[in-house]
Amino acid sequence: MVDSSSHESDGRDGSVSRRNFVRAVGASGAAAGLAGCIGGGDPESADTSGTVGNVDNQGQKTTLQWATDPDFQGATWNKELQPILYNNGLSKDIEVNVLAGPSVTDNRRAQYQQWLSAGRSKPDILYMDSGWTIPFVVRNQLMNLSQAGNFPKSRIQRVENQYFDASVSTAKGPNGDLYAVPLFPDFPTMQYNQNYLKSAGFGQSDFDKWATDSMTWQKFSQVTKQAMNSNDVQYGYTFQASAYEGLSCCDFNEFMSSWGGAYFGNPEKYLFGPVGDRPITVDEQQVINAIKMVRTFIHGSNANNTLNKYQGNIAPAAVMQWTEEPSRKPFTNGDAIMHRNWPYAINISGSEENLGKDLGVMPIPYAKTPKQAKYPMTGGPVAALGGWHNAVNPNSNNKEAAVEVLKAMMSDEFKYKLFEVLGFLPPEPKLLTTNRAKEVPVMGRYLESLRVAGENAIPRPVTPVWPAESSKIAQQVNGAFSKGGKPKQAMTQLKAQLEAIESSA
Repeated sequence: MVDSSSHESDGRDGSVSRRNFVRAVGASGAAAGLAGCIGGGDPESADTSGTVGNVDNQGQKTTLQWATDPDFQGATWNKELQPILYNNGLSKDIEVNVLAGPSVTDNRRAQYQQWLSAGRSKPDILYMDSGWTIPFVVRNQLMNLSQAGNFPKSRIQRVENQYFDASVSTAKGPNGDLYAVPLFPDFPTMQYNQNYLKSAGFGQSDFDKWATDSMTWQKFSQVTKQAMNSNDVQYGYTFQASAYEGLSCCDFNEFMSSWGGAYFGNPEKYLFGPVGDRPITVDEQQVINAIKMVRTFIHGSNANNTLNKYQGNIAPAAVMQWTEEPSRKPFTNGDAIMHRNWPYAINISGSEENLGKDLGVMPIPYAKTPKQAKYPMTGGPVAALGGWHNAVNPNSNNKEAAVEVLKAMMSDEFKYKLFEVLGFLPPEPKLLTTNRAKEVPVMGRYLESLRVAGENAIPRPVTPVWPAESSKIAQQVNGAFSKGGKPKQAMTQLKAQLEAIESSA
C-alpha cells in the first residue's frame, strides 16, 4: 500500500517518501529511500525542538509524540497540516511532535514491535501500515478505541459507515472493535499513454468509458498488442513481479482475485483467519490460470503453460525483477503503453513535464465478473488495498489527548489538506466526489477511476503468520512466472508450505 502503501510495496510497502514524488520534481525526484530506511528515531531521546503549534510551552501543556513518515516533517507539518488540527477542535494545550521513522514498512513494523514489547510510553500515536495493523491488535498492543471514553460511538459509526470498507476491515480486531482510524487508503490502477492508443485507433470515447469500466484481461492484451504494433515503443505493459511483499500482497493478489481465485477460500469468511482452520485454495484452477495468463503476457502463447486466447509478449521478462520504481520509470519516460501502479505514480506521470493530460487511468482489468467468480470479493476490477492508519499506544501516559488528535484528523479539512499537500487519498468515498477534490492538480482528473478502485479493493490476508506466508507466495509465484516455470507444480508446493505454516502457528 504502498504502502498505498510511499511505497515499494504497499503493497506499496512504505519504502519511498511520498513527499518526494508529489513535489514538482517529476520523474527525476524518484526514489529516495527505496532500498532502505530514512532515519530511525528513538522516542525517548527524540529532539523536541521542532514542537509544533504556536503555543506557549511554559503553561500546562500536553506534549504528544507521533511516530510517522518523513513526509510529515518540517514545514509540511508545522505550517500546512498541524494548524488544521487546531482549527478543527484540538485544544492548543496539546502539542504534537513528529518523530520521523523508517520509510520501509517492514523496518517500521519491527521498530514498533520492539517499542511496544518493551512497554515504552512513547510514541503516543503510531502511523501503521494497513497491511500489518491486525497482528498488533491480536497481540493487545494497540488501544481499543471502541472502549475509549472520549472517542464517542458516533465517531465509530462514522468510520464504519462512511470510510472505505476494505480500509476499516484492517483496523478492527476479531471482536469487531476499532483499534485504529484510517488516515488514507491506497489503491492501484492501470495507467496508460493515450498517445500510443490513439495511434492504434482508440479515442476519447474509449478513454471515457475505461475510466470507470475497465476491460477484461483478454481485451487488455489485445489493445496493448495492437498499440505495440502501431507504435515504435519498447514495452507494452509494465508491472511489479519481483519476489517481494508487493507481489504476494498486491500484483499477484490482483491477478488471482480478478480470476475469482483466493489464497484461503471465501475472503468474507477466512481473509483474516482463523489461522490453521481455514481452507488453502492456491492450487485451484482459477489461480493456476491467472499465472498462465501472466506467463502468456511475458513469454508468448507458444511457451509452455500459457493461454491461447491472450496476446503474448506484451510484458518484458524484466518485470520479474521489478518493484514499483523500476517498473514506473519506463512508463513515465514514454517507453511503455500500460503500467500498473499506485496513485503516487499518477502524480508523477500526469505532471506537465511528463505525460500531462495524455495520461489515462482505468481500474485494474479482470478475467471474471463478480457473478462468474467462485468467491465473494473476487472477480471484476479488484485492486489490492494499501494505505495507513493511526493508532494509540496503550502504554501512553496521554491516551486521552492522543484520541483528541485522532478526532481532529478525522475532520474533512484535514483530509483535504493531506490530499492537496501530499497526494494522500481521503479515506471516505464521498470526499472523492466533491469539487474541491476535483480541483487538486493531476489527481483531481482521475477521481472516478480511483473511486472504483477503492470500492473494489481487497486487503491482503493479514494474520500473525502472513509475513512467513507472504515470502513463500512471492518466491513460488515469481518462479512460476519464469520461463521454465510450472504453475500447477508451484501452487501444489505452495499449498503444502502454507499448510505447514498454518498448522505450526
